[in-house]
Amino acid sequence: MRAMVLNSIASMNERRAPLEFVDMPRPVPGVGEILVEVSVCGVCHTELDEIEGRTRPPKLPIVPGHQAVGLVAELGRACNRFELGDRVGVGWIHSSDGSVTENISRSFRATGRDVNGGYAEFMTVPENYAYPIPKEFSDAEAAPLLCAGGVGYRALRLAEIEDGQVLGLTGFGGSGHLVLQLARHLYPSSALHVYARSKKEQKFAMELGADWSGDTEADPPELAHAIIDTTPAWKPVLAALERLRPGGRLVINAIRKEDTDRDLMAGIRYEDHLWHEKSIRTVANVTSHDIAEFLPIAASIPLKVSVQPYALEHANEALQELREGHLRGAKVIIIKNR
Repeated sequence: MRAMVLNSIASMNERRAPLEFVDMPRPVPGVGEILVEVSVCGVCHTELDEIEGRTRPPKLPIVPGHQAVGLVAELGRACNRFELGDRVGVGWIHSSDGSVTENISRSFRATGRDVNGGYAEFMTVPENYAYPIPKEFSDAEAAPLLCAGGVGYRALRLAEIEDGQVLGLTGFGGSGHLVLQLARHLYPSSALHVYARSKKEQKFAMELGADWSGDTEADPPELAHAIIDTTPAWKPVLAALERLRPGGRLVINAIRKEDTDRDLMAGIRYEDHLWHEKSIRTVANVTSHDIAEFLPIAASIPLKVSVQPYALEHANEALQELREGHLRGAKVIIIKNR
């Protein structure tokens, strides 16, 4: 089967094409696993963290990708949730202990980091960690929902917003554009503020229902009760803390932060950033329960998913553009047109 493979860890400054296009054996599903013929796979910033070693795969080579959609092509022994030909999705959580805290369990294994992922024509996954895809979405539209959407849903719950309170979103890529729509649906009376680097992203946010958008350090009309940060940088963390009202909550939705601007955290001031009972929470992965709950909600709205398609052999290009901040919605690898 065709696949894109990571063979070694390196900075993408030094190696702009870190994934190799290869032909490799088709995987065989084990007990309780299904084989998925992948049609599309979303591109996530976590792939950059894997490639550059911030969340290092335990062994190489590895096939990245954890927002995969496809058809069930084969059933392993003891499988009974799906039938051949069913359309399913696979997210970041490949397997765990099934508990409500499975995202922080020692048994947690990540798709595309700990086991081969969706930048390939076929992949295997335990059937309990595959999800039926709502008919409202095409394969390409569904892919970002499996990570950007699911983890965004978790971040929104951790923000503990009530309808009518002010919510801020820092960063407006794959997750941000979905969380904005979800928040508008769940909290129709809340003011939604979006902090984004480019005028293009700010305009896109307003088109999707934001009440205000501006640069990371711009002053919004009012301070927020909660802000969700989906960026890989540290500068937005300090800026967000300054834009919270007393008792406000910052939710950092990132697997890892980059080191580029980490020194800025030396400028944190207790009275400006933390005082008045402000709190910080982090999103540690996503649970299967998050994804299973989120997909029907996304379909009921339904969310408008903006995607940029790339061929499998152009995955390096998609990753480099993501790294350089060229964003409008979510990037998706098309592996098989259906």
